[in-house]
Amino acid sequence: MDGDFRTQFVRDPAALKHYPALVLNADYRPLSYYPLSLWPWQEAIKAAFLDRVQIVAEYDHVVRSQKAEFRIPSVVVLKEFVRPQKRVAFTRFNLFLRDEFCCQYCGAKGDLTFDHVLPRSRGGVTSWENVVAACSPCNLHKGSKTLRQVNMQLRRPPRQPTAEEMQSHGRRFPPNHLHESWMDYLYWDAELDA
Repeated sequence: MDGDFRTQFVRDPAALKHYPALVLNADYRPLSYYPLSLWPWQEAIKAAFLDRVQIVAEYDHVVRSQKAEFRIPSVVVLKEFVRPQKRVAFTRFNLFLRDEFCCQYCGAKGDLTFDHVLPRSRGGVTSWENVVAACSPCNLHKGSKTLRQVNMQLRRPPRQPTAEEMQSHGRRFPPNHLHESWMDYLYWDAELDA
């Protein structure tokens, strides 16, 4: 048998790969909003079996072993609190999230890359304070010139985001699929509209 068959059919049956579990910290808040803290159903069952999580919601679907039957967890809570990171890692994804997935020159969404505000060829460094999300046309137009040289402006100055800001930004960009059992846990601490 080839590896494809084993990977796609035996280890990851198509009917079950669509049952991720929302992972909540011990305080019932998601570990992260974007990317949303999800585990494959296998990891959720394993963690429950090892008594590392408490299952608070389940799918209607079950999986069976030779001796047991398990309902697939849809929401699990860690039994031990995991301290959230205070420092936000400087990654391409986090940069796009900070800039809300839009070009910081023209506001376009999609086809994003990143741009050094002060080009590296002019001494600019790769840091939160000098790199922004940019669409390809704006990035090509700016090239290795300064903003003044090409008569461009930033929508907002780049700066290092806080972990709280990133969580807030993440809530505005939910993934394509949110199971109904997750809703009570995702936005329970959001401010209510008057």
